[in-house]
Amino acid sequence: MKADDVKKINTTALAYMGDAVYEQAVREHILSKGSYNVNKLHRMSVRFVNASAQAAIIKTIFEELTEQEQALVKRARNRKSATRAKNADPVTYKWATAFEALVGYLYLSEERERLEWLLERAIETIGK
Repeated sequence: MKADDVKKINTTALAYMGDAVYEQAVREHILSKGSYNVNKLHRMSVRFVNASAQAAIIKTIFEELTEQEQALVKRARNRKSATRAKNADPVTYKWATAFEALVGYLYLSEERERLEWLLERAIETIGK
């Protein structure tokens, strides 16, 4: 997708895509560790894929982002949400959505190197 086209997509839709991309990256990471028990895989993935973890990631790496990426995160974080988080306070949920929006943006913009960097940093941040 062209960058100009991706810029027209609202941050909620970017987060929708980013959620799927991040979930896949986490699943690949966990499978690479050699565990194949589905229940164990699920428990391991929940540690990475939840609002608190995603909010922690974006807060930790925010200063490492480009100005454009920071602007996108701020825009996504400040967007009024039509949905409510089940297991997180509204502020944490907004930060998590901002993280997902950035993942979605990088994926749809086909910025593969930057996306790989972000996913590696995210997994490294939570995997500590």
